[in-house]
Amino acid sequence: MSPKELLQEAESHNASHLVLADINSTSGCLYYAMEAQSRGLPVVMGVDFRHGAQQKFVAIAKNNQGFQDINYFLSAVLAGDKKLENEAPFLPNAFVVYPLANVPNRPLRTNEFIGVDHTQLFVFNKKHKHRWPVEKAVALNTVTFRNKRDYNAHRLLRAIDNNILLSKLTPQEQGQIHQSFYSKAQLVELFKANLNLLANAELLVEQCCLVFDFNNKSKTQNKKLFTQSKKQDLLLLNHLVKEGLQYRYGNTISPEVKARIKKELDVIVQCNFVPYFLINHSIVSYARSKGYFYVGRGSGANSLVAYLLRITNVDPIELDLYFERFINPSRKSPPDFDIDFSWRDRNDVTQYIFDTFPNTALLGSFVTFQARSVIRELGKVLGLPADEIKNIQR
Repeated sequence: MSPKELLQEAESHNASHLVLADINSTSGCLYYAMEAQSRGLPVVMGVDFRHGAQQKFVAIAKNNQGFQDINYFLSAVLAGDKKLENEAPFLPNAFVVYPLANVPNRPLRTNEFIGVDHTQLFVFNKKHKHRWPVEKAVALNTVTFRNKRDYNAHRLLRAIDNNILLSKLTPQEQGQIHQSFYSKAQLVELFKANLNLLANAELLVEQCCLVFDFNNKSKTQNKKLFTQSKKQDLLLLNHLVKEGLQYRYGNTISPEVKARIKKELDVIVQCNFVPYFLINHSIVSYARSKGYFYVGRGSGANSLVAYLLRITNVDPIELDLYFERFINPSRKSPPDFDIDFSWRDRNDVTQYIFDTFPNTALLGSFVTFQARSVIRELGKVLGLPADEIKNIQR
């Protein structure tokens, strides 16, 4: 389910609180937060930490700080800097819920709980109930599917992920069909022998709420000043351009170069991109000070000002490149400089950017299946010969 469909399902079952906790991922969280806030629902999010298909624990953020802490830990795990253990690290601004299959053999911290699915009540009452204080167990009702069709699609995706035939997919590598929404009345009936688990779960999620400021998308959040004022920014840019002229061309400056500089600076000022050029100059200057090699490329290489600031290393006058491909007054979206660094140096440059410009975020992307890819992957898990898959694609 998409975040929107998930919330629609929640509303149709009159759910007042819903925790979005995807497996080892937060890629759907901001879409979910946007949709939840627009519907007037509390935003409660976290991560379902798993090693392969084996669930270790679910971390649920109490607040924005808790969500950041969870994301930092998840990043470290995915990068291989930290190992995902059976027990969660101490996350003071988050709750941690352990499944019955991974209950710690020690006293639980104040922010730790045991999660029980309604299908596990018999085992819980027989083996676990008396091991923990009554307030330490919560109902853990995982929601993955709306119907049998969702479940079938899930099984196909799991087979694709494991690169095996669908017939070879084991129960341990897939969700369970009962993992769907239940109404409050249905949950009360399912947990009637352990209603305290529902009450504890409700109390837990009511303590959680994240708040995000989703501004008008038409208003850029880019840094508006590099120094203290627009005037100082422009003076600094002009000074750097003069230095760049000396470095690139020496004392002989052709009329063509002078005219091009004036044209570019006029457009850069008109589009309010003076700070943008200064920021990029700051980044590459830091790289040079550390002896890091870099390559500026893409449409940014069409700019003579970028060449003079040593952001790029291609002379657009010599190659007759059009500046308008990079920036022009009618363009609505801001331009971007593509600057490549060695993998050895990239992390340090990235840290410099974060330290110098706090209003910074890393962007990532994820790939989705298109029609031909879907046919190829489904054909493989269904055991079709390669030639037959190609015929279907055609």
